[in-house]
Amino acid sequence: MNNLFLWIFTNRVEIGGTVFGLVYVWLSIRQNLLTWPAGIISSLLYCWVFFDAKFYAQTGLQVYYVLISIYGWWSWHAISAKGSEIDHLRVSKTTISLWVILIVINFILALIIYCITSRYTDDSIPLTDAFIASMSIIATWMLARKKIEQWLIWIFIDLTSAGLYLYRGLYPTVMLFMVYAVMAGIGYVEWRKETQNYHAKLR
Repeated sequence: MNNLFLWIFTNRVEIGGTVFGLVYVWLSIRQNLLTWPAGIISSLLYCWVFFDAKFYAQTGLQVYYVLISIYGWWSWHAISAKGSEIDHLRVSKTTISLWVILIVINFILALIIYCITSRYTDDSIPLTDAFIASMSIIATWMLARKKIEQWLIWIFIDLTSAGLYLYRGLYPTVMLFMVYAVMAGIGYVEWRKETQNYHAKLR
């Protein structure tokens, strides 16, 4: 029991990030505005965790998450100039033209991140770290705009990340990302139901 308490105390920052991360995904499935403050807290905690693990691209990604969470908060609940609530952003599909743009941006971001982390840091897996970071940037923006395909991207990111964090011995984070992958699947199903119901009402 003492060993358990010692482990919890030693990993308290990572465990805190894990808890708020789970709350973040659960709220995002429900499209709740509290998604974003939960995400901000989780990201701030993981800034420390990833920096300590020498995952510098992931550390920078958490800073981005904080900023995009502010944007997502505004995007999900826009207020008119008079202060009255307007229609919430609806779930939608990503167009082919937008996919092309996002793919190009993803490769450019991955290349930039890789060049920086491989040259100026002691990142243990710079290439993998760079691609996870770039895809996460794209997927988080898609979440802020309620693009349904972001859930499918997150499934891939979460499973890949779980393997990466297992390599570094971040076991609470491994469990978190495995749960993330399952919740991303649930999120895709729930958001798809919403779009189908919405289009059915328009007929």
